[in-house]
Amino acid sequence: MSSDTNLFSPINIGPLTLRNRMVMAPLTRNRAGEGNVPQDMNVEYYRQRATAGLIITEATQVSAVGVGYPATPGIHSADQVAGWQKVTRAVHDDGGLIFLQLWYCGRISHPDLLPDNRQPVSASAVRAEGEAVTFEGMKPFVEPRALDTEELPGIIDQYCKASITAKKAGFDGVEIHAANGYLLDQFLRDSTNRRQDNYGGSIENRSRLLLEIVDTISQIWDSSQVGVRISPDNSFNDIHDSDPQTLFNHVAEALSTRKLGYLH
Repeated sequence: MSSDTNLFSPINIGPLTLRNRMVMAPLTRNRAGEGNVPQDMNVEYYRQRATAGLIITEATQVSAVGVGYPATPGIHSADQVAGWQKVTRAVHDDGGLIFLQLWYCGRISHPDLLPDNRQPVSASAVRAEGEAVTFEGMKPFVEPRALDTEELPGIIDQYCKASITAKKAGFDGVEIHAANGYLLDQFLRDSTNRRQDNYGGSIENRSRLLLEIVDTISQIWDSSQVGVRISPDNSFNDIHDSDPQTLFNHVAEALSTRKLGYLH
């Protein structure tokens, strides 16, 4: 193996130089404190892993209505930003780089986890098989409410604000979570997207929300400091598509024109 492709050799992602080619994947920990705020345990957890070339954080909800699991961190309040600042400072002090993964769970949630016990939302009113994790134990998923077309700019705005607060928190970039059956994946797949508007039906329409979010975030961050995660053949969270090869070929080709840092 030549030195320039050795696992321990540096590699660039846009303006960032990773000191090695090992990347820590996002792993949900359920260790956030009250108010979904990162705490000392989170700081130590990421500090211990700072020697990776790049850390991608655990999935982090972009708003209070994006929550899908207990004790998962957010990036939408001042306290959450302050908690994450301690994390990024610890990673940077040890010479590491860290991206924040942006998350909106959609139908993979439960009223018990959401403000005012509101109904989870999705591309369409299709209930997921299985159970949600709540503070009181496992409970069956409920039927989500289909988002109105007029609400979608608000979803994009939540990602926009989360990207801004991620900068304030000291992150080196962001990763958009569009995988594993969560909200953006629910828009991509025809098992969960049965819409009749410009965000449903054709593959181009079903990809629209993800691409609009990518384009919006790329006005806040240099596109080379933005990653996207997809899961073309993963059925986790009761998700599937009738033609995943064609769908994700289109998604990958559309993303390739955006000059992103990476596709995960």
